[in-house]
Amino acid sequence: MKASAKNHGHHISKQFNEELEAAKNHMLEMGGIIEKRLIDAITSIVEIDSGLATRVIEDDDVIDSMESIIDEECNLIIARRQPAASDLRMVLGIIKAVRDLERIGDETSKIARMSIKLSEEGDFPDGAVEFRRLSERVSKMVNMALDCFARYDAESAVEVAQYDATVDMEYGSAMRVMITYMMEDPRSITRILNVLWALRALERIGDHAKNICEHVIYMVKGMDVRHIKLDDIAAQLKTTE
Repeated sequence: MKASAKNHGHHISKQFNEELEAAKNHMLEMGGIIEKRLIDAITSIVEIDSGLATRVIEDDDVIDSMESIIDEECNLIIARRQPAASDLRMVLGIIKAVRDLERIGDETSKIARMSIKLSEEGDFPDGAVEFRRLSERVSKMVNMALDCFARYDAESAVEVAQYDATVDMEYGSAMRVMITYMMEDPRSITRILNVLWALRALERIGDHAKNICEHVIYMVKGMDVRHIKLDDIAAQLKTTE
């Protein structure tokens, strides 16, 4: 049986259904908090706001706590209900997505730490344009990945995962620009390195958003797509419709 919003909403046990929905909703709540932290971390760099960056870092414990709580919820569901087929895939999908969300949270904290370092040096250095462009793409990708999970939308999840190639291309372009800046002005190396670390964190966040999309495809279609080309995945999904 394929997973869908419809068949995930009906179980013999009402309590089982409520437990599954609670775990999913808590995961999406965690995702919403992380989305806001990511936007705040990006804003803290763009606006040179060390106070905002500090608050982002301080909130990391909240994310870690939510990860532990959701993991425990999922472990109890497996132990008590012994789910199978689409229900088991849903529980595993939540567990894996939570792990990626926690790592997005870690990368967000890295961006905030770079923001604090940059604020100590004054104005935003060369690379502001590249940082803004990549941050917009990555934050959009995280939002879309969570939306795919909420709607059990495997087809859209493939499209969002494919967007990671654009993020990687933008990251590579930004890296080349940063290296050029350092070559032209060696005095800027320290500042540019901080921007490079922030850019690297954004690129890693894109990777984790892609992972969440892959979890959606597995949850809905039962396909392990980690080592399959995205174009091939899209073709396979069309043949199974």
